[in-house]
Amino acid sequence: MSRIIAGIAGGLALTSVPGTGTRPTTDRVKESVFSRLEHWEAIQDARVLDLFAGSGALGLEAVSRGARRAVLVDSADAAVRTARANAERVNKAVGAGQRGGRGSAGPAQTERGTTGARAVKGRAPGIIGTLGDVWDLVFLDPPYPVTEEELAEVLESLLPRLSESAVVVVERSSRSPEPAWPAGLEMIDGKKYGETRIWYAEPANRG
Repeated sequence: MSRIIAGIAGGLALTSVPGTGTRPTTDRVKESVFSRLEHWEAIQDARVLDLFAGSGALGLEAVSRGARRAVLVDSADAAVRTARANAERVNKAVGAGQRGGRGSAGPAQTERGTTGARAVKGRAPGIIGTLGDVWDLVFLDPPYPVTEEELAEVLESLLPRLSESAVVVVERSSRSPEPAWPAGLEMIDGKKYGETRIWYAEPANRG
């Protein structure tokens, strides 16, 4: 069972997606990724998109650590149901922590827009343009059957929806090649963790 590692909802257990169709990110990898992102100041108040979200663990970790909001996207019904249930628990924990009392189970509306997390069903890249937002932090953890060509198409579709300071995090098998970054997106770092490799990229015109 996965859990929220740190932040307002730290220690909260997350439900895993039933079956073998998803590949959860290990706590070791997740902690390393978020340590790097916090060092880059990429989480606080960020608008987060978690594609191929599975249980939503990455996007929800970001919300616990101070992201403004997160949209968790998956094409599988079981994953969407799981991510939605996990989002409700994290939203409630974060809301309670911020207000010192009982929190709402759903995303809240503030003068800065929706906060918290929500899960939606959709398939990348098609859904990216329909969400109507600009993203500061994007997680992509596609299942193994997603080809390098399909991943490149998703990355291409993200470009118009990234803020100038955005960070894109791609999780792949350590046996997979470096993603084919589209023009306008450049790799800034990468690290291998056993059977997993993490790639980080940012817009090429970043100041």
